[in-house]
Amino acid sequence: MKKQIKTLAILAMAALSLTACGTAKKSEAPKTEQTRAKLSLEDGIYQATFTTDSRMFHVNEVCKDKAVLTVNKGEGTLHLVMPSKNIVNLFCGVASDAKKKGADLIKPTEEEVTYEDGLKETVYAFDVPLPVMDQEFDLALIGTKGKWYDHKVKVSDATTDGTYLANLTLEGGSGRASITSPAKVVVKDKTYVTRIQWSSPYYDYMIVDGKTYKPVNKTGNSVFEIPFSDITKPVKVVADTVAMSKPHEIEYTITFQSFTVH
Repeated sequence: MKKQIKTLAILAMAALSLTACGTAKKSEAPKTEQTRAKLSLEDGIYQATFTTDSRMFHVNEVCKDKAVLTVNKGEGTLHLVMPSKNIVNLFCGVASDAKKKGADLIKPTEEEVTYEDGLKETVYAFDVPLPVMDQEFDLALIGTKGKWYDHKVKVSDATTDGTYLANLTLEGGSGRASITSPAKVVVKDKTYVTRIQWSSPYYDYMIVDGKTYKPVNKTGNSVFEIPFSDITKPVKVVADTVAMSKPHEIEYTITFQSFTVH
């Protein structure tokens, strides 16, 4: 009888142990993404100096150590244009966390750059959430060989005025018209003067924010220089075309995508 009681006690303890194991919480993947900083900058587009702890990690030479910082609702996103396609992912944090399951890796986009000699090349670019301004932070990278590396980087000296190239998208109309992208954007005194070049010579005016603008050219496809006040969200415009039997105003939406230093 004592043996039976002892056996039952052992079985009960084992069952309790199994129950405890079954109800234990599974370990969650660590949250590896750094929090975006609330920047003391007004919403808009900035040029900022991007420095790193290594000569092997830098932005493309056409950017001249600059990156474009977009601030929206107080949060910053840094657009980094790389020298090549050799860096395949970035991670806001250290390499050991980047290797963990569920790590929020930053994927590249392709971007074409034009060098001073006219040579064009398609390289990778990354949009990095900015965790802090004017201080070093961790930004790990992995290359084509599959090895992660730790780096310290810093973003500083943000200024608004300057010349940029912006990728634009156009929506509206019949879908047959297009605008040239990337487009030149000159920023001065919080105004974004953008060169809008149409795929047709038949646009004779544009209306933006209630103001009418005429083309700046007399031959070739219609070109406008439009001063936008806010390019952090899609912009509604009207363009009049004389390609039809009668002039016709068409509503379009222009969206500013990624920016690079020009």
